[in-house]
Amino acid sequence: MDHVTMTTEKMDELLRFLPVFEDPDRVYVKGWGGGEPTGDGAITVPYPIYCDDVLEFFTLAGQHHWSDFEYQPREAGAMLSDDALIATASLDEIRTMLTYCVRGERFGDGHWAYMLESGRILALLRRLAALRDEITRSARP
Repeated sequence: MDHVTMTTEKMDELLRFLPVFEDPDRVYVKGWGGGEPTGDGAITVPYPIYCDDVLEFFTLAGQHHWSDFEYQPREAGAMLSDDALIATASLDEIRTMLTYCVRGERFGDGHWAYMLESGRILALLRRLAALRDEITRSARP
C-alpha cells in the first residue's frame, strides 16, 4: 500500500462527522432522482440525492491519503462485515475499508446510504477515533 504520512489533522477531518452520523434518527438521503420518463421515452434508473454532509464526508474519505489503490473489493467487503476486525483495525486496514465504502457507489446507487445506515461507517470512525486517541496519548511527554 502507498504509505502516505497520516496526520491527526487528516484524521480529524473525518472524525468531525462522527457525532453527526451517530444520531439514530439521522437521514442520509434527502430524496431520489431519476425514475421518470425522459422526452424520448426512456426511463432513468433512480439514484439517491445525498445530504450535503454525506457528500462532503465521502469526498474527504476519497482523498489520496485515505485511499488504498491496491485494495481487493471482495476482501475489503469481507473485512467490513467483521466487527471484531474493525474494532482492532490498523490505519492501513481502515484505508482499505474506506476505499471499499467510497468506491462502491460507482457500482451501485445507494451504496453510501447502506454503509451509513448499516453502521459500517460509524464503526470505522469509532475505530479511527480510538487510533487517534492512541496517537495523542503516545505523543504526550
